[in-house]
Amino acid sequence: MGLVELIAQADERALAAGGLACLDRCLPLLGGDDEVLRPLWASLADGSDWAGDLARVRAALGGRPAGGEAALLVHRMLESAPAERAAGAVRPWADACSAASLRVHRLLDPAAGDEPAPGGSGRPDAADTAGLPPLVAAELRRQTTVLELLAGHGAQGLRRALEVSAEGRRVLRAVVSRRARGTAGAGL
Repeated sequence: MGLVELIAQADERALAAGGLACLDRCLPLLGGDDEVLRPLWASLADGSDWAGDLARVRAALGGRPAGGEAALLVHRMLESAPAERAAGAVRPWADACSAASLRVHRLLDPAAGDEPAPGGSGRPDAADTAGLPPLVAAELRRQTTVLELLAGHGAQGLRRALEVSAEGRRVLRAVVSRRARGTAGAGL
């Protein structure tokens, strides 16, 4: 099943986790530490309201980010997160986070060049990653894995989804760091 279909069939918890996982993997662009989203993950696990935790995360990550289009996309993911986790509220957010995260990875992938994203939606099928830049292909696989874990294991899939997101965050943090060193070196 493709990513778009997984999002369409996901329940409220899977949608919230899918959106949160995209935000989590892109967190290095907002300068947040690895634990800042932990309370939101915990509220998904225990089914509690996340509105208060969401407000605290927004406050902790501050205002408009510096760093161009990619950072702005991540900031929009955070700011558009719904306070209510009902499926009707989180479905459009999860869908937008999916597209934004893929765009962020395309913007940061040195192999992406200036070529446009394949497909009209910018979200190719995870089964067919041929021709995609490596960061984009890996992000597509991670998004699909998170939704499959939650579809197959419910709340028990959250721990593994968090692990998948942490792995993606480490990869993106390394890319951001490498780009920063390259930019600093170019100015010398």
